[in-house]
Amino acid sequence: MNANSQTVARFVTVTMGLVIGLTFLFGFGNVLNLALTLQVPAFVAPLVAPAVDLTVLGLLVGTRHLALSGASDDVLRPARRLLVGASVVTLLLNVADPVCAGQWGKAAFDSVGPLLLIGWAEAGPGLLRALSAASADPGPGQPSGASSSEPKRDDAEPDARRRTALLHDQRVGAEPRRTTALDEELVERARRADADHWRRYRRPISAETLRKQLRVGATTSRALVAEVRPKNTPQSSTNTEVASDRLTV
Repeated sequence: MNANSQTVARFVTVTMGLVIGLTFLFGFGNVLNLALTLQVPAFVAPLVAPAVDLTVLGLLVGTRHLALSGASDDVLRPARRLLVGASVVTLLLNVADPVCAGQWGKAAFDSVGPLLLIGWAEAGPGLLRALSAASADPGPGQPSGASSSEPKRDDAEPDARRRTALLHDQRVGAEPRRTTALDEELVERARRADADHWRRYRRPISAETLRKQLRVGATTSRALVAEVRPKNTPQSSTNTEVASDRLTV
């Protein structure tokens, strides 16, 4: 049972217990007065009402446990019959004295507690069993337990994988464009720096100088030098300068 059903079942059980307790307190005086009127011995008179009420209490607790355990009507029927019988005895003991005295209004008032006890004895076990069954059955349109969550998870996983793959493809497709634009920009800047250096000093720019101007790594600067020099300088000068750059670096 889930937390909500447990709370409802506990509330119903407490209500049944309160009805039994109030009926016991309500009928104890009536039964004791009836016993004294019938000249029952004084030490026996107070024992009749508790005996009947304890019988009702034990039967209610037992039927509650059986109902919550999913017992069938065949198992509950004998206990419920005895429970109804004990409740009827409680009713008769409560109304016997005013009925014999012709006090019909008092008899009707004294019958309220026992009638409630009879009603709870008849409806209580079935109500508790229905609550237990309702909490165990999620209904036709609602999935139950972990088994129902697995199809949802299985359906969601392909969508998640497709979204991840799409994002990855977009990211991978964007990176070459970004890298190409960055390389072209660096090459263009390196070409301008090399041309300016050639005009000033009549020799190609070195990888170290290019690295400082462009603020790039040594590997990148050497690659840029190898890219721009063949277009700006003769082949012999380029080979000599590249060799000298490698020796200095």
